[in-house]
Amino acid sequence: MADATERSIVITHQVGLHARPSVKLTKLAKSFDADIRVRGEGTEDWVDAKSIVRVMGLKLREGTTIFFKADGPDAAQALDALVGLVERDFDEHAA
Repeated sequence: MADATERSIVITHQVGLHARPSVKLTKLAKSFDADIRVRGEGTEDWVDAKSIVRVMGLKLREGTTIFFKADGPDAAQALDALVGLVERDFDEHAA
């Protein structure tokens, strides 16, 4: 990923990156051709953003910074979309 683009954002969703937000994140990631990786604050291990098992395995909670890295023809658009999804609390309104 020599030409990778990176972005980060703090998760503000009340329960963090649980099942439904993880599904939305991976489905959105799969809509792009770019190779997209994700990791959480405090870890150096990047995981495939298109893998629900790996994304849920990060167990990211509210207040944690999530980092995205993408490489490919639509990398910038992918990162804009993923950061936007996190900004919008995964299009959910936590109770």
